[in-house]
Amino acid sequence: MPLPPDSFLLLVFAALVAGFVDAIAGGGGLITVPALALAGLDPVAAVATNKVQSSFGSGSAMIAFARAGYLDRGVWPIPLACIIGGIAGAALLVHVPRRAVEIALPFVLIAVALYFALSPKIADADAAPRMRWAPFICFILPIIAAYDGVFGPAAGSFYTLGFITLLGYGVSRATAHTKLANFASNIAGLATLAFSGHIYWIIGLAMGVAAVIGATIGAHTTMRIGARIVRPMVIAVCIALAIKLASQHETVRQAFGLP
Repeated sequence: MPLPPDSFLLLVFAALVAGFVDAIAGGGGLITVPALALAGLDPVAAVATNKVQSSFGSGSAMIAFARAGYLDRGVWPIPLACIIGGIAGAALLVHVPRRAVEIALPFVLIAVALYFALSPKIADADAAPRMRWAPFICFILPIIAAYDGVFGPAAGSFYTLGFITLLGYGVSRATAHTKLANFASNIAGLATLAFSGHIYWIIGLAMGVAAVIGATIGAHTTMRIGARIVRPMVIAVCIALAIKLASQHETVRQAFGLP
């Protein structure tokens, strides 16, 4: 799909910013998917092409955290659980009441934002875990990954929340493991869509290069600043997603007092 040079450059810039945001708090698709739609891609092509750049972004952030020692040894069950959950979610896509999820999700996101805003547990230091590692990997991660396969928005925030509240990880360590989980689900989604004919590869790869730069900067920023930047970014992403999703349904708009 040929694009004017200015539109192409705007998409690359959007991917750079999205990679930075996504590496810290998730939610980069809030920037790139609308940008792709505004550039003229249909909704399916926008989501499919976004998987290319998001895979690059999450992968580079994961590598940056791994090199700095934030990923535990023997973490291979995390991507495995997320791939299995993502595939299961995609398989259940036509059977899940998406409208019910869309209506409930803004309220869940506001609750997550309030938790990050008010909980004293959101800190850089590790805390005592509330759940053993094996049950978390076997049950919690596949559920979040399945949600990512079915719907997707704020999956990164849910991963981060799980690592912090259930495993007791500090913010930077939780963010590092979230990027590993995100990368697995992104790759699973990309592999599913690769042969669909909906991906504009030149656009996706160009945005992917920019996402790598943004995600690397975002990962190093998280490692330097930690909870001081992750907490407000997660809150902002959750609120922005809640408003965006609420505006799409009249019932939820009325509940939030939106016009």
